[in-house]
Amino acid sequence: MTDYPALIQLWQQTELSYRPQGRDSYQEIARQTKLPYIHILVALTGREIIGSVFGSHDGRRGWINRLAVHPDYQRKGIAKSLVKAIEKWLDQQGIKIVCSLIEDWNIKSIKFMQIFDYTKHNDIIYFSKRKSHQV
Repeated sequence: MTDYPALIQLWQQTELSYRPQGRDSYQEIARQTKLPYIHILVALTGREIIGSVFGSHDGRRGWINRLAVHPDYQRKGIAKSLVKAIEKWLDQQGIKIVCSLIEDWNIKSIKFMQIFDYTKHNDIIYFSKRKSHQV
C-alpha cells in the first residue's frame, strides 16, 4: 500500500476513472489486497510503477480490471504481459472464462482486448446496484 499514490497517479495519467471516495479509496484497495480471489499486479521500471492490472474471480468467471500502462511505455508489450500474467493466475485458480467490462467510449481498450482474442458482446446488457453513488 506504500505504492498507492503512484498507482492512482498512473490511473490518472491513463485517464482511467477514479473514485477516491468509493472503490478506489486507500481503505478499499487495502481491503482488496487481502482477499484471496483478487490479484493485483504492477509493472515497474526501476521503482516507478508504469503499469497495473487487477484480476479477480467469483469461482466461475474471472475478471480483468484496472489495466493501465503509462503513456510513455505503451505499445511495448507491457499490457499484454500484464494480461497474460492475470490469465495465468486465473487458470491456476481453475477459472476458464475470463471477462473484462469496458466502457463504450474506451475504443483503445476495446481494440486491445479484441486483438488478444476476447469477444465483444453487443447482446449483453450490464446492470449494477450500488450502495453508494461513489462506488
